Amino acid sequence: MSRIKLNLMTVTMALLANSAVAQSEQGKIEEALSAAPPQLRDEVTVRDLDGTLLREGDAAFTCMPAPEAFAGPMCLDEAWMGWFEAYQAQDDFTPDRIGIAYMLAGDSLDGGASNIEPYAEGPTPENDWVVEGPHVMIIVPDDAILEGLPVTPDTDGPYVMYPDTPYAHIMLPVDERFEQRQVN
Repeated sequence: MSRIKLNLMTVTMALLANSAVAQSEQGKIEEALSAAPPQLRDEVTVRDLDGTLLREGDAAFTCMPAPEAFAGPMCLDEAWMGWFEAYQAQDDFTPDRIGIAYMLAGDSLDGGASNIEPYAEGPTPENDWVVEGPHVMIIVPDDAILEGLPVTPDTDGPYVMYPDTPYAHIMLPVDERFEQRQVN
């Protein structure tokens, strides 16, 4: 094979590889944006879960694709970004104001979360695992505000996820819940 053909093949392979990376990034952006309400999608910042900037935005929300086999894509305001960082570091967290997070695509079908154990990795008979449909999440600066709300997803309205933990928040379903993952 001539050197020119070999060089052309090498350049072509490199371009295809870069194209796959770009599609992968574009796929992450599209997945992240599926969490946001339509009026915010053109304005939000999009980051990968490791913090890598995928798209700069000027809105007060940051959207991220779904973590693998957990939850779903999410779009978080500044207070929720503080929650997310504390959750990742397993640090205590108390917001200084009400925070809003959108998960309008719902949880990934292979995702979901325990309603009571913040770091559970999958459904068990004891951990109240739920694969939630489209929903909004609300954090509050005073847990007393959560008193009186249901603490189980087995309700037709809002409920508290992770009650009695530093990560407690209100789950507000806005559409039907997805089929639930089976306990293994």
